Amino acid sequence: MTAFMGRQPLYEQLANMLRYRIENEMDPDDPLPSERELSDSYGLSRTTVRLALQELEHMGLIYRQRGRGTFVADVSERATDLMGGYKTTILEFDTIEANKFLAQHMHVILGEKLFRIKRLRSADDVPMMLEVTYLPVSQFFSLTVHDVEQKSLYQIFEEDYNIKIGVAEEEFKASIARSDDATLLQISEGSPVLSLTRTTYNDRNIIVEFTLSVARADQFRYKIVHTRS
Repeated sequence: MTAFMGRQPLYEQLANMLRYRIENEMDPDDPLPSERELSDSYGLSRTTVRLALQELEHMGLIYRQRGRGTFVADVSERATDLMGGYKTTILEFDTIEANKFLAQHMHVILGEKLFRIKRLRSADDVPMMLEVTYLPVSQFFSLTVHDVEQKSLYQIFEEDYNIKIGVAEEEFKASIARSDDATLLQISEGSPVLSLTRTTYNDRNIIVEFTLSVARADQFRYKIVHTRS
């Protein structure tokens, strides 16, 4: 019997324990113990076990077959390229004034007008990443939500505004999901996520994009290919 402690709900503690076993000790299509066996092993109610399994199923770590049981999913098949393969939903498109944080990171003056674009990226109808992008209005004065719905930002930069991209810097760090982000990503508050910051410069070393993203840690494998010209 395993000791459970802390303020985290018991089903989340059990889900974390099972997730560790799945990711480190089990292979795709391996069967999981039944609800009754898990209940007996961990000294928890069937309801708690059922909630934990639902959480793992929602993460895409397990799958169920009626009459057969519960099995480990092949998470390698769910790995998603951060730069493509998405369905994109525009959640918000508005104009704001740069606060101290944005002014500092985008090298603009305090109060400068910025476009703010909030987008949800999904793959196979599973929410993967939440992005909030800031663009200087002075460089994209005629930008509309329709433009963003029809093209990628980099296509807009080059085709509509003749902006040549010089370099894009990305920084990653591990974090936990805040309540509002967790709701949109369909994960529990406090779940592990990957926080990304991207700063894009044009060929004159001027910042044309600043994006803050939150990605589901349970659904991503990130791959970078560096090509030397």
